[in-house]
Amino acid sequence: MTDSSLTRCGLPRRLAAILYDTMLLLAVLFIATALVMPLTGGEAVGANDPFLSTYLIGVAFLFFGGFWTHGGQTLGMRAWRIRLQTREGQAITWRHAGLRFLVAIVSWGVAGLGFLWALFDREGLTWHDRASGTVLVVLPKGGNVKSQE
Repeated sequence: MTDSSLTRCGLPRRLAAILYDTMLLLAVLFIATALVMPLTGGEAVGANDPFLSTYLIGVAFLFFGGFWTHGGQTLGMRAWRIRLQTREGQAITWRHAGLRFLVAIVSWGVAGLGFLWALFDREGLTWHDRASGTVLVVLPKGGNVKSQE
């Protein structure tokens, strides 16, 4: 399904959805951390523990990748009527999701420059949009556009 009639998502709406998703992701990460506590005998895990860091990044990827590949929307994206799709208007794959997730980490890691890039990009795309071949589109009110699944 090609959605040429849908407009691209601007940076303010994108950041609002990220704020919503951050709150939900933090709750998920708290639960994920609690699940590994029995493995440490109830002891606190150091902030620099490579196992915990890798585990939590994996949980975050499954969180975003699961939503993105099944309907194209996280809960924050649903609230702001945003959908992730390929540039051709198709549902994204796990490969798209993985590439998008990794480049988004870089986008944040350089003081958010990868996101701010959208303000200067002729198509309003971020670094991770370009790298993964995906776009965020704004859905019309009332949900008149069919789901990608």
